[in-house]
Amino acid sequence: MDSEEFRDWSRRVADWGADYRAGLRERPVRAQTKPGDIARQIADAAPETGDTMEAIFADFERIIPDGLTHWQHPRFFAYFPANAAPVSVIADYLVTSIAAQCMLWQTSPAATELETRVVDWLRQALGLPKDFSGVIQDSASTATLTAVLVMREKALGWKGNSQGLAAHKAVRVYASEQVHTSIDRAIWIAGVGEANLVRIPTKGPLNGMDPDVLDAAIRADLAVGHIPAGVIACTGGTSIGACDPIRAVAAVVRSHGLYLHVDAAWAGSAMICPEFRTLWDGIEAADSIVFNPHKWLGANFDCSVQFIRSPEDQVRTLAIHPEFLKTHGHDGIINYSEWSIPLGRRFRALKLWFLLRYHGLEGLRGVIRNHVKWSEALAARLAAEPDFEIVTQPVLSLFSFRHEAGDDADGHNLALVNAINDDGRIYLTQTRVDGRIAIRFQAGQFEMTRDDADDAFKVIVEVARNLSLRSPT
Repeated sequence: MDSEEFRDWSRRVADWGADYRAGLRERPVRAQTKPGDIARQIADAAPETGDTMEAIFADFERIIPDGLTHWQHPRFFAYFPANAAPVSVIADYLVTSIAAQCMLWQTSPAATELETRVVDWLRQALGLPKDFSGVIQDSASTATLTAVLVMREKALGWKGNSQGLAAHKAVRVYASEQVHTSIDRAIWIAGVGEANLVRIPTKGPLNGMDPDVLDAAIRADLAVGHIPAGVIACTGGTSIGACDPIRAVAAVVRSHGLYLHVDAAWAGSAMICPEFRTLWDGIEAADSIVFNPHKWLGANFDCSVQFIRSPEDQVRTLAIHPEFLKTHGHDGIINYSEWSIPLGRRFRALKLWFLLRYHGLEGLRGVIRNHVKWSEALAARLAAEPDFEIVTQPVLSLFSFRHEAGDDADGHNLALVNAINDDGRIYLTQTRVDGRIAIRFQAGQFEMTRDDADDAFKVIVEVARNLSLRSPT
């Protein structure tokens, strides 16, 4: 592809992207295809000779968009959002065009120094102390795995990487039953093992872990010779928004000299609003915190920020220094690949810089505050309906509900969420609360409006009652 063809197709693709975003409201939110529909339209093997861009792009338009679930749809109320504010998309066009590999300071000084600065902007915006440094990871899963590796190494006297876990007694990590499954995977990959992830029961209106039970579990492990390493707390758990009592948990962690990591992947973005910071009261005592600007703050995926109290410990755990990666003649520089599991790094800081400068913190606060307000209003409207129950009250913009109809409540609510998603106007997901099916709603898509929340109410009620009419009595 020569420079003129590249220029032409870059413009055409940008125009297509703008048209796609403008027309999202007319599309069903979730893909309506059946398994295999897309694969049947794609050749079984790569072509031996090249094709024209016209033909390739025509096939793209014919095959791909209808097979996508549209995460930027303003009525996407499932999971948590994976937002891509338009200004962030524009920044990523530049990142893709530049195509820099930003593993070291010397491989792209601008990427390293901009990352240092914009991550500190976010530290200030979240109200975190100055003694936190930060790094952009690809996802919260990676940031949590990194934290688990650090707590493992510290607990083993920095000998885990060299000696392996077989040379030591069982390393123990503690978390509530409300944490994301990325914690389980981090435990697996770090070699700690599922049997050594100790689940602490929860209590209270925010379903947070019980600090007294946590303390007792650590003491019991010490008594039998296990090696407690750290605690993973959550603020805004994925299922129902559970929030651990960080201050009380941190006091237990400190009393035993352990490491505290806080997963605030979704809810962390809301902490740019001072009024929501009660949900992570005591956060200044954490050793590591992760939140995803690509969820609620508008930075397109992937962009996860990990704040670290002692980056030296993270570097000691992860850094390897072969000669070809050394930067000679410069002291005091940061190589963020030493803070991360992958060696290769994208220029993720650019989209944060564009996003924060274009919207400003107050503009981003307005988006989050609206989502919280609209979600609370929707929960109140559903609660006023005689056949709906609010199962868990809103935590920020997330709540769960259940429709009451017939004897098989779980079967009915699973059928309801499927019927809603097949309808296509909105997209929801289910969860379990105290063993029973509930339906989750979260408001978070960057371009959502109040009307979209009103539409959600209409669709939920309409589909629920139509389903009840069709169900056998």
